[in-house]
Amino acid sequence: QVQLVESGGGLVQAGGSLRLSCASSGRTFSTYAMGWFRQAPGKEREFVAAISWSGGSTDYADSLKGRVTISRDKFKNTVYLQMNSLKPEDTAVYYCAAGLAYSTWPGGYRYWGQGTQVTVSS
Repeated sequence: QVQLVESGGGLVQAGGSLRLSCASSGRTFSTYAMGWFRQAPGKEREFVAAISWSGGSTDYADSLKGRVTISRDKFKNTVYLQMNSLKPEDTAVYYCAAGLAYSTWPGGYRYWGQGTQVTVSS
């Protein structure tokens, strides 16, 4: 069983930055691929970024490439999402997820956090 807790969300002005964190309580964290997804009101959950269990491979949504960076710290059992040059359209609840497969598809992840709200004002 893996429990995920996101933090770091909040209100930021357009052009600002945030770093989201996702802490895991499971001992097997290092064996899971991790992903970040987001969901805006009235929209489907969409892929943001993913990182392999080793941290050696990463993938990003085309719309966010160059503005976000995913990383993981195996000693802290934590995955991060650094977001820069934020835009109002980035406003959403951001979720982290853990799965055995490295995927851009939400169904590829077994465990999910409760989400953290990111609001970007114009």
